[in-house]
Amino acid sequence: MAKDNAITFELDGREVRLSNPDKVYFPKAGVTKGELAQYYVDCAGAVLNHLRERPTVLKRYAGGIEAKPFYQKRVPDKRPEWLQTAVIEFPSGRTARELVPVDTAHLIWGVSLGNVDWNPHPIRRSDLDHPDELRIDLDPMPDAGWERVREVAMIARDVLVEHDLVGFPKTSGSRGMHINVRIHQQWDFTTVRAAALALAREVERRADGLATSKWWKEERPPDAVFMDYNQNAKDHTVASGYSVRPVADARVSCALGWDEVPTCDPADYTLRTVPERLQTVGDPSADIDDHTGSLDALLALAHRDAEERGLEDAPWPPHFAKQPGEPKRVQPSRARPAERGDSP
Repeated sequence: MAKDNAITFELDGREVRLSNPDKVYFPKAGVTKGELAQYYVDCAGAVLNHLRERPTVLKRYAGGIEAKPFYQKRVPDKRPEWLQTAVIEFPSGRTARELVPVDTAHLIWGVSLGNVDWNPHPIRRSDLDHPDELRIDLDPMPDAGWERVREVAMIARDVLVEHDLVGFPKTSGSRGMHINVRIHQQWDFTTVRAAALALAREVERRADGLATSKWWKEERPPDAVFMDYNQNAKDHTVASGYSVRPVADARVSCALGWDEVPTCDPADYTLRTVPERLQTVGDPSADIDDHTGSLDALLALAHRDAEERGLEDAPWPPHFAKQPGEPKRVQPSRARPAERGDSP
């Protein structure tokens, strides 16, 4: 019989068992499942600041990050009685009971299932219909370098400030950057997305080719940074702050101060460096909940885009039903001439 080398964590008055702690999850970096769990114990305060009370999707890598992940929205039927959950309704009308992390024990329970990074919805369990966070996802096209991502992030910051909002930047842990903005819980998903689209278009206007809000890839310049406004559509999730990402060097989606953005290098923030950074530099996003803002100014911008610039809504993700005011959901190269506006 194989030897059971499981370890047990004593967390929040509970025992959480972690099987196979010596299993290597990040082969190139040599990071084990046990190290991943210990990271989340050591950094739990910062991690939970972005997760607490949020329904969250698990992304399980049972064989390590080089194996295909299994996305799990529904918590297993067999689960600890103390595990906190919430029932989410999707645009399709289907529902799922999802994990709601509230303490360190929940984090390590997730790691025990092979979860590497955390993907929460922008809502709290107390109000599942009104987001409390607007999310700006800077996704570079293939020829857009990291310097361009940083430049676009700073332009986005200026737009936020001018519209009475405070953004908190972080590396995505991959090629891009995220900016999280706490907002009052009074707008539905459709309205928050409209505000995100208006912001993306304003950044695009100011960025002189550095950024794009175009949904169809064929319309995006290959060296631009895509402002993915649809990350604010219902049922979309983004890796949370201080999540370890499934990349070779175990990078972390690390919160930054705005003064760090112009010179930051995402390779500096890994599972092995971020715990010390939290001890020495601190968490630049620690007070994010103290900066809740209004979308009124961005929504006024959206109104001007429609009334003065004649801009219609932009395409929604493919799994959504056709939305009021949405243009035809077909990529331009496949549209009939009349749909593209070509002359007969």
